Formats: sequence, structure tokens, C-alpha cells
Amino acid sequence: MIAGVILWGHALAALLFAGVALSLLREPASGLPRLTLMTALSVTALWALAVAGIGGGELVTRLAESARNLAWLAFMFALVRRDPSDARRRAVSLIYGAVVLVIVGGGMVAVMQAGLGREATADLASARTLLRAMVAIGALVLVQHLHGAVAPRARGGIRLVVIALAGMWGIDLMLAATTYASGDAPQSLVAARGIVMALIAPILAVAVRRGGDWTLQVSRTVAWQTLSFAATILYAIAMLLAIRAIATLGGDHARLLQTAFVFGTTAAGLTLLSTPRVKAWAKVTLAKHFFAHRYDYRAEWVRFTDTLGQPDGAAPLAERIVKAVADLTDSPAGLLLVPEGVGLGVGAGWRWDQVPAHGSDEALAAYLATSGRIVELDTLRGGGGDPAERASVPAWMLATDAWALVPLVHLGRLAGAILLARPPVDRALDWEDFDLLRIAGRQVASYLAEARAQEALAEAERFDEFNRRFAFILHDIKNLVSQLTLTARNAERHAENPAFRADMIATLKESAGRMNDLLARLSQHHSGRAEAPRAVDLGDIAERVIRQRRRQHPITFTCAPHALALADPTRLEQVLGHLLQNAIEASGPDQPVEISVTGGERPALTIADGGCGMSPAFVRDQLFKPFVSSKPGGFGIGAFEARQLAEAMGGSVSVTSREGAGTRFVVTLAPAPNMPVEQAA
Repeated sequence: MIAGVILWGHALAALLFAGVALSLLREPASGLPRLTLMTALSVTALWALAVAGIGGGELVTRLAESARNLAWLAFMFALVRRDPSDARRRAVSLIYGAVVLVIVGGGMVAVMQAGLGREATADLASARTLLRAMVAIGALVLVQHLHGAVAPRARGGIRLVVIALAGMWGIDLMLAATTYASGDAPQSLVAARGIVMALIAPILAVAVRRGGDWTLQVSRTVAWQTLSFAATILYAIAMLLAIRAIATLGGDHARLLQTAFVFGTTAAGLTLLSTPRVKAWAKVTLAKHFFAHRYDYRAEWVRFTDTLGQPDGAAPLAERIVKAVADLTDSPAGLLLVPEGVGLGVGAGWRWDQVPAHGSDEALAAYLATSGRIVELDTLRGGGGDPAERASVPAWMLATDAWALVPLVHLGRLAGAILLARPPVDRALDWEDFDLLRIAGRQVASYLAEARAQEALAEAERFDEFNRRFAFILHDIKNLVSQLTLTARNAERHAENPAFRADMIATLKESAGRMNDLLARLSQHHSGRAEAPRAVDLGDIAERVIRQRRRQHPITFTCAPHALALADPTRLEQVLGHLLQNAIEASGPDQPVEISVTGGERPALTIADGGCGMSPAFVRDQLFKPFVSSKPGGFGIGAFEARQLAEAMGGSVSVTSREGAGTRFVVTLAPAPNMPVEQAA
């Protein structure tokens, strides 16, 4: 029964493969390599006929299998040749060549085996089976490479071919491994291979129908993974051969020797591969022999920007800048030099062991700023380089193991320089290093310039905040000076009046307290007597302010009972004091200022005067702007600060005015919830 399955399964596979090859003749030109695909399909059909026992003996079957493998490898290699890079094509050719040599070796062993007797060919049969397994493994590695290397737009089309080839060589690997382990090919697996091949043919037929552009684009990641996978497979094969040799020669201690060999070689391999020098050597070797360019610019730039864009809590910006540039060349350390006077001072270091106490003089900074050239320190150590370059580099820099000095130039100005340590694999800088480091230097220079601009802006904002506070304080001092001047003028006439003296003392105490508050407000760490908003009686606040100003100007006051609002008493006094002072200065000597207080859901303070008034344009565009005033010698701060303080308490300030008819300010506050009321002092 199994013999029948082997016969009819492989015969059906031969028929299907031949049909796919014939259908390809009638198809128009497609993206597939036409000649190599037709050859592979035809040779596979002939091989299937040989396995089925039609048209040849055992030697013909073995040679047909080798021809089939070579044909499919040629088809895959034809796809690889579409890669436009000659360096990549040569690199992949090495892998294909190795697998082809193993296939040819297997064919030669098959010929030798056919010329000898059965008893003399036992070892040759074992060797040929091992070679068949190696061919299947190598072919699977190349299939994996083919799938990963295809451009993303064509990956959907080639997946069917990859599945078909993986199935073909996968069943071959299972059959070879089982034969090598048991010493004879299991007939059930041979029968299963015929069924698998019969199923593979329709998959290839669909792939032929889909066609498409299958141009390859081999990436560094795919090349590295493929070579790593191939090296792992070769290492496993070498281990199996070594273990088999130890079993043959080791005698009674074979098991112990095998265990020691496996653990020893594995530990040594892992230790060796984990060293930075070996990693760097592998990276340089791969870039030199497999690719036209040293760097994978997309991957390097993504890593570069990710390092620079880390949150500020991860590491300081200066340290991230050094690390980002050092990672491009695998440098293990770096040192940032920043402008200091006319030279360069020592800034942040990344893994730099001995940070020098001083930087460089004016010569190096001037040379880097004018030339913008990357300094290769090994050239200077050897006596080469430009004379100006040699004269500008300090001696301490040449005494270290530094490798290169990268200037950071932004908009024609030197923002600093980065000193890079020597990479694990020592090499001279080439044009790619210079180009990449020059671009990276400009990029990090812009980061440094932006960071310094932000620091300067923050410092300017602190000065602006201080100036703004000082302007407010000057305005309040002007009001206090006016109040004290009026008190001093009245003291000449009423000094003998005990009531006046008591009122004068109270005024002086209040003025001293307000001056202390002004000094506290001038400090950036103190907020004066500002408090959290709470329920206050607007009538009490208004009476307190009016009592201080009534000696200066006539004031009328009306108040609704229980006019409660949510406010800070100190800030509310300042708001009312600013607006009342403006009203007094805008009114004539005999024109009273009217103040009224209303309660309810929208408690409000109203300050009205009958003075000169303001134009609508001035109210709209200039009234609430600082340093703009309609009064001679005015600071233009009162209305601006009044609105700022009211909004800080959740309120607002509105104004209506008409030239020649006076002005009305309304301070609206939030209603107070049911809570104890702040009483006036």
C-alpha cells in the first residue's frame, strides 16, 4: 500500500509540475524569472518521475534530486540578482555558492556509491544523507532570506513561492534526518513527500498567475539575521560532527567528554560573542563586505533622534547629545566641550573616565568655527594634518585615547564640540564617517542652541516678572506718597487737634503696613498678604478703603445689606484702592466719587466719577494695558492690576465711560457660599 502511495503520489506531482511549466509557456511575461522557473518546474517533474520508478534507477533518482535543488536555487538566485547593489549581490552569492558546493558534493558521493558494492558504501550512504540534510538546511536559510528581503509591496505575492519551497525542503530535511538517525529511509515519509509535492504544485501555479514585481531590497537586518541563522546551523552541524567523532574515539569516557565539549564550547562562544569588540568587528565586517555603505542611515537616524528626544528625567540633554553622536560610530565614551570665554570649556561627559580640568584656548575654538572640519586625532599624532589644525589642538587631547573631535556649528557659530573615544575596532575615518558626523554635529548643535535659547528666555521671563512687580509697586508707592503728602499738608493746620493726631497715627500705621506688603510682593518667593478666597462682606471692605481716602476727596457710599462675596480681602482692597484712586484723580476737587455695593447672585462693587471720562477707543485698546495712561505722569498700572487681581479671585472688571461725562467701573465677584463671614478689622 505504501509503495502504491509513493508511486502514484510522485507521479501525480510530476504531472502537476509539468502542467505548471506548460502553462507558463502560454502566460505573458511576468515579474518572475521566466527561464529559471520553467527549468525548475521541469526538472522537478522529471525528479518526481524518477522517484516513482519511471525512467531511471537509484543513481538517476539521486542525481535528479541534486538537479532539482540546483534548479530551484538558480530560480531564487535570479530573484536575488534583481537587487541593484553589486555589493549585496556578491555577498548573497557566497551563501548560494556554499550550498551549491554541498549539492555537487552530494552528487559526487552518489556516483561513487553507485560504483562500489553495497557493503563498501555504508559510510558513503551515511555521508550522503548528512549532505542531503545540510543542503535542506542551507536551502531553508536562503528561503528565509528570500522572504525577508523582498520589498514590502511584493511580499504578498512571493509568500506562496516561499511556502512552497519551504515545504519542499522541509520534508527533505525530515526525511534526511530520520534516515541518518535510523540508517534507512522510512517508506511512510517517502510517501508523505509525494503527497506534499503534489500539494506544492498548485501553490506554485497560483504564484505564477499572480506574478507581479518581485524586485528584492535586502536590508541590513535581514542580512544580519540570515547570516546569524546560517552560522547557528553550521555551528550545530559542527557540534554534531564533533560529538560523533568523540563518541567514536572517546571509548569509555565518551559521554563525559561530549558533555564537557558541549558546555565548554557553548560557554566560550557566548562569552566571546558578548564582548563589545567582537560585536563591533562583526558589524564592521558585515558593512564592509555585504553592503555598499557602512551605515544603515535610516536605522542610525531613528536611534539618533530617539536618544535626543528622551524625556528630560532620563538624562541631561548634554549627556544625551554626546551619547547620540558616540553611538553612530560605536564609540564607548564622549566628552562635550562648550564655549567658555574665547575658548572651549569642559562640559558634560558620557562614560568619560578622566575629565580634564581645563578645555582649550582660543586657537581651537577659532579653527573649528572657521573651518567646521572634523579633526582626526590619529592623523595629528602621526605628524600629518593641516599645520593650523596641529597648532590648535591642545596637548592633553592628543595624550588621551580620543579618536575624533566633532565641531557643533549652528548658523555659522560654534555651539561646542564633541570629543569621541576610540571605537572597539580601531579604524581610520572615511568619507562616510565625516559626512555622517558632520550632519549629526549640525543637528545636535541646533539642540544645544535651542536649549540655550530656552534658558535665556526663561531668564528674561524672570526679569520681566520682576519688572512687572516693580511697576505695580511703583504705582502703589505713588498712591502712598499722595496720601502721606496730604496728611503732612493737613498736619500744619490741624496738628493741635487730638482727633486729627489719632487719625494721622492710624494713617501712618496703615501706610507702613502697605509698604511692608509692597516689599514682600517684590520678592519672587513671597506673595505678600494674599490669602485664599473666602466669604467677605463687601460693605466692610468698602468702608475700610473709603475711611482711608475720605480725607483726600469727597466720597459718597451706598451699600445693600449682607452683600457677601467670595474674595481675598487683601486683594479686594487693592482692587478698590486702584479704581478709587483713578476716580479721585479724574474728578474735580468738588466732584464726589460714588461707591455702591450690591449683593445677591452677582455681588458687585461700583465706582463712579463725574470726571473727564475716556474715549471708546481708549477703553477698548489701551485702558487695561500696562504702562498706558491718559493722565500726565501716570504709570498706567492701576486698571491693569485691578483686573488681574479680580480675575485671580474668579471675578471680572467692566467699564463704561463717556468723554466729559465721567466713568463707571463695576467689579463683579463670585457669590459666597454659606460659611462664616470675614469681618472688617
